[in-house]
Amino acid sequence: MSFSRRVKDELLKKGFTVSGKTYNMGDNETLFEETRQSLRERFLHCGSVTDPSKDYHLEFICRDNVELERLSSELQIFSLHPKTTKRGKHLLVYLKDGEEISDVLNIIGAHDALMEFENVRILKEVSENVNRRVNFETANIHRTVRASLRQLEDIRLIRDRIGLGKLEEGLREIAEARLEREDASLEELAASLRPPIGKSGANHRMRKLAQIAAELREGAMPTDHSREEK
Repeated sequence: MSFSRRVKDELLKKGFTVSGKTYNMGDNETLFEETRQSLRERFLHCGSVTDPSKDYHLEFICRDNVELERLSSELQIFSLHPKTTKRGKHLLVYLKDGEEISDVLNIIGAHDALMEFENVRILKEVSENVNRRVNFETANIHRTVRASLRQLEDIRLIRDRIGLGKLEEGLREIAEARLEREDASLEELAASLRPPIGKSGANHRMRKLAQIAAELREGAMPTDHSREEK
């Protein structure tokens, strides 16, 4: 049974039906209750809601523009933000926001369906947050690995061409640390030095090593870095 069918069955079991009554939207004393009843009957007659595990979508099919505008106004009374469209010959009022769909289920009195909808929505949000976190961390790992591989390539080139002993102490220290800790992040590498340095300092040294390696690849004699400041 579809989620939409379960919502309607719940309403019917509670004794709600489609009366065909035209509600007085101008009566301020009964505005909210009559609007609630009107929306409930409209949902039973021409509404549907998608299974929240697949998508967030609730819609009403309207006969004409008058009904479309009236239904939009009824939803707006509850601070909802419906949209309208045309699908074939049908005029539609619909909602795509999960929280607003929950509000509609609450408004029309489908509280069991509301609980089911919210449980699915919470699980989806948790899953999406976990996936975003995993993707973020995976991207960081990939960036770290790519940077480490570039640094190792530069350092090995320098070692093989001129020897790390030709470098000033600070550059030599971080070059040797990178060779010893190939998988470490730049921050971890900086903290492993004695004394430790900041990530920006480690990045500065790596840029100098990259410059030396670039000069060697071009066949030029690299700038003398044996007496530079640490």
